[in-house]
Amino acid sequence: MADEEISDGIEGEAPTKKSKLPMIIGLILALAGAGGGFFAVSSGLILGAESASKEDMIQELVLVEPLNGIAFIPLVPLVINLRRGSHAAHLRFVAHLEVNQRYETDVNLLMPRVLDVLNNYLRAIDLEDLEKPGALIRLRAQMLRRVQIVTGDGRVRDLLVSEFVLN
Repeated sequence: MADEEISDGIEGEAPTKKSKLPMIIGLILALAGAGGGFFAVSSGLILGAESASKEDMIQELVLVEPLNGIAFIPLVPLVINLRRGSHAAHLRFVAHLEVNQRYETDVNLLMPRVLDVLNNYLRAIDLEDLEKPGALIRLRAQMLRRVQIVTGDGRVRDLLVSEFVLN
């Protein structure tokens, strides 16, 4: 009976549920605000740079210098036989030389020497050296230096590797 006296006499009533309407309204307002903010920033209404006029855009296009004085000379594809232990592997190497246009005929005249130096260098490389992660970068730099020595300083700007495939 002591237990019955402590209770208030409210038995069987369930607690009242809170409404989810304020949370839904808040979510909708947050999404609308985010969308409006995105539109304002992307369209340049807020934090936008001054829009350039057509004359400014034309002047910027005129100020861009054309790429004159560059020529690309394709190298004959090289297939190098690499031996390791009991099996042989092949390296297929295709590249282009980026040269100053005024030296294009000089470099074409020296192409047999360029191919010879590249062929000899690639044959001297071990297969294990080719399989290392940074091998292509190191090999490219070494080959470019050798080509520049053969052709003379200032004639060849870069060696662009198109294919470097080990079979």
